[in-house]
Parts: sequence; structure tokens; C-alpha cells
Amino acid sequence: MNFVYLSPHFPPNYYLFCVNLRSFGANVLGLADEPYDRLAPELKRALTEYYYVRDMHNYDDLVRALGYFTHKYGKLDRIDSHNEYWLQTEARLRTDFNLFGLKVNDMPRVKCKSEMKEVWKSAGVAVARGKVTRSPKETREFVAEVGYPIIAKPDVGVGAAKTYKIHNAQELEDFLARHLQDYILEEFVEGAIQTFDGLTDRDGNLVFYSSMQYSQGIMETVNEDNDVYYYTVRDIPPDIEQAGRRTVKAFDVRERFFHFEFFRKPDGGPSGGPSDGVVALEVNMRPPGGLTTDMFNYANDLDIYHEWANVVVNNRFDSRFSWPYYCCYVGRKSNKPYAHSHQEILARFNQRIVHHEPISGVFSAALGDYGYLVRSPDLDEILAMTGFIQQKR
Repeated sequence: MNFVYLSPHFPPNYYLFCVNLRSFGANVLGLADEPYDRLAPELKRALTEYYYVRDMHNYDDLVRALGYFTHKYGKLDRIDSHNEYWLQTEARLRTDFNLFGLKVNDMPRVKCKSEMKEVWKSAGVAVARGKVTRSPKETREFVAEVGYPIIAKPDVGVGAAKTYKIHNAQELEDFLARHLQDYILEEFVEGAIQTFDGLTDRDGNLVFYSSMQYSQGIMETVNEDNDVYYYTVRDIPPDIEQAGRRTVKAFDVRERFFHFEFFRKPDGGPSGGPSDGVVALEVNMRPPGGLTTDMFNYANDLDIYHEWANVVVNNRFDSRFSWPYYCCYVGRKSNKPYAHSHQEILARFNQRIVHHEPISGVFSAALGDYGYLVRSPDLDEILAMTGFIQQKR
């Protein structure tokens, strides 16, 4: 198998996808704008060959790279980066080189929030009322229909970038004065964010799944400069699982990681099926960000990097999983006055901290500048550790 991996050096933990592809005998063909000498030794050993381009946004250079790989190694089989930023570039290359996976025609339903809503509706999953408004008049009419507050965000966007919560008429007029284009307006849904994440095989079968609970929305974390934590749960609520399974089927997810986000309304407890208590928020056709792939491993004592490569090469997933632990990501920001030092944290929770590292500046607004992974079979212990790590003076 010839697998082209875009940007294999970023984020730093994703080199493990390449290592495990190579262990199954695949030719791993790296393509990025990072000089080869700066790649980690483990990544260099995993790559069959590396093609450097000066600018990853120059599509002609990427086409030449794939042409070179094809000439030298034969027909290419896959291309991916597991990175939202390159999703549309990958789709274009798959279309032009006729490769397996998401193509250009698939992009609207997995990138446009307005299109996502229509797919979810067809699957019987509740969504927040929303509309892409084309004029101030349409915007005001929508607000009159749903009431304040409302959320305004790019129809095509990632995370909380350029997202606004509008509370009143003055803030609405301020928003309209910015002349922002291609925005979708949504009614505000109060509730905790819960996810349904996982991996499917080549035939669309769900081979791994998990769920996370967030301390608060990423929009609030970024806009209010708050700390965030989130953890994998041990018991996935039945309605979240059913809504997630319906979403996998409706979006025809094949041989891909996915990250689906839902709101749970305060008055919408777990039930036997999707209801107004669970409201779909966003679809992402990639692994959850940050260190979440490592959290999958620590929560289940498995190797998701290995099993993903197993799926790609052999269409098999051989590990079992039962979520014996909660695993929690706890972020800290360098501008906050924390009560406890890094050394105090390590000394106090030495047995429970399974990983810690600095976080790339690209993600720091949402995840913090430093992250800890803690795990325990007991949720109260998880929350106590989180409180200690993020406690302020």
C-alpha cells in the first residue's frame, strides 16, 4: 500500500500514525513544508520517502509531489493528514488522483454547518434552528423568530474562530456593521457538550467509539480566556450513542476517524433514543484534537494508532475496549495565577498523571499552554485532580 501522509510532523503525536502504517508494511510517503532535517528521528525512520514543498498552499506543487510518488512507487492508495485544516486539500487531491475517501463533492455536507443540519434532520437527530442569512433584513427576521441570545459563526469554520454570542439588539447591529459574509445564525442552546467519537472500517462499520464530556464550550473557553478540561466517560449515555450511530450512517463515514459534538439540554436526561434533550452541534471527519487520541489509549489500554493502521491496511480492528478508566485532559494557561506549581502537581498525582506536555500555540487559546492527562476509574477523583490543577491563587 502507498499512503501519502500530509504534514506528518504536526501535531507532534501524529507521527505514530506513520510508525504504525510502516509496521504493517505500507509505504509511508510524507509530504509537507517542514525541512527534512527538522523531522523527529522516529518519523524519519517511519517514512519510506519525504517530499519537501516550500508552500503547502501551492496546489500545483502538491500535484507534482503525488505525480512523483506515483511514478516511483506505482498507484497511490490513500492520502490523509487527520487534520481539519487540510481536509479540503486532501479531498481535491483524492478527486484528481481517484483515491479512496472523501472527495470534493463530499465537502459541503462535512464542512458547511448549514448542510450538516440537513443530513442530521434526515437521520432523525435534533438540531438547533439555524439559517445562513444573506441580508440584515433576513438576520433581523431570524432573530425575531428565535429570540436572544443567538450564536453567529462562519458556515465553514473550525472550533470557535470568529464566533459570537449576541445578547441584544445593539450587539446584533454591531455584528451587522462588520459586514461578515457566509455566516450562519443559530438559536442558543444551553447545555453541556458531549461527544461521540470513533473510527469506522472500510465498509462503514463502527469498530471503535468513545464519548467525552466538556467542562464548557470551546467558544466560551476562547472568548472568555477560560481554562478547559474534558474527559472520556466510562458509561456512554444511550441517546448519545444512538444519535452518534445514526450520524455515522447518515454521513456514510468509511475508514475514518470522526468527532461529533452534541449539546445535552439541562432538562434532557439520557433516554432510549435521540430526542430534544440531545441536539446536534457539529460534525468533524477527523480525530478529536489535541491529545485525545492518546486519551483513547489510556482510557482503554489499547493502541489506537496501531489499530487505525490495521484498519487501513487490513480492514481489521483487533483490540477490545470497555472504558475501564476515565481519562481527562486538564489545560492551564500561562497568563493565569495558579495556586499550585507544576512540581506540586506531579508530586501529588504522580500515579494518576499518565502524560503531560506543552501545547502548540495553534491550540493554546482553546486548550491552554500546558496540558495534563490524568486517569482514574473514579470520576470524583478525576474532578478533584482537575480542581487542584486549575485552582487559582
